[in-house]
Amino acid sequence: MNAPLHTSAVGAGADERLPLTLLIAAPRGFCAGVDRAIEIVERALTRYGAPVYVRHEIVHNRFVVDGLKAKGAIFVEELSEVPDGAPVVFSAHGVPKSVPAEAERRQLDYLDATCPLVSKVHRQAERQLDAGRHIIFIGHRGHPEVIGTAGQVPEGSMTLVESEADVAALPFSVKDPLAFLTQTTLSVDDTAGIVAALRQKYPQIVGPKAEDICYATSNRQAAVKEIAPGSDLVLVIGAPNSSNSLRLVEVAQRCGADAKLIQRASDIEPEWLYGVGTLGLTAGASAPETLVREVVEQLSQWRSVEEHTLVSAVEKMVFKLPRQLAD
Repeated sequence: MNAPLHTSAVGAGADERLPLTLLIAAPRGFCAGVDRAIEIVERALTRYGAPVYVRHEIVHNRFVVDGLKAKGAIFVEELSEVPDGAPVVFSAHGVPKSVPAEAERRQLDYLDATCPLVSKVHRQAERQLDAGRHIIFIGHRGHPEVIGTAGQVPEGSMTLVESEADVAALPFSVKDPLAFLTQTTLSVDDTAGIVAALRQKYPQIVGPKAEDICYATSNRQAAVKEIAPGSDLVLVIGAPNSSNSLRLVEVAQRCGADAKLIQRASDIEPEWLYGVGTLGLTAGASAPETLVREVVEQLSQWRSVEEHTLVSAVEKMVFKLPRQLAD
């Protein structure tokens, strides 16, 4: 059930019904990988009945997770929390090889909801290892996708870098066989700088033929660049632990706009709208459109809202379900 909307007009200029131009980014919200992951859990609940266990948050969004909990999903951090014989789903972020191996040892019926674009990076890591190269992985330490990708190769065969400063501190020589890969949800601009630093320091380094940053991450950042320059404030709907949502906030700020991350409409403070004539709105790849409309409704309680959707790309990507769930 949606959280109650604020009704106070304090600080929001609602008494005067001051007009508010709302620039809504497109594309925004769910990507194909998130759609697929959620559908896998829902179909698993239909097939097996509740409960179905999910290792880690299926996607980084509390609204989505709570909705699946209400249907019978139980979220755990480790397979040791899953009873013998229970079905389990792996999250969209990917898991180390040790996780499905443990599931097979315990004869658990598991479904892998790893985004296919993340799985692609996993396969690239294996190929670079087979070619005898040490892997430089560009990503955010501790993020589930980074942990999952590092777990595709033996310990010691991958080095994580988060910044150009980390590249400067790398100990390898120009004679060492090296390759780089990236997390799929990074800042396009930041990653370009890190890759450039790697190529300058190590001319021999091998990179992927295609961009590892996923289409949805790139498209959502480009869409923010369309709305942010003309906005006094940009609101990004997403979770604090959502990498792609945090990057959208950073992109908006770099465009010169004030930007804030919210999880839903109830997070908005009326005072934020002081002096705001144009507000930009977008949602991270794990945030459903329901939350976008909730925010629009909240803003309409305070101000006379005129909506404009700025379309920078049209997405038609669809990923197949695991064969166990295919119709």
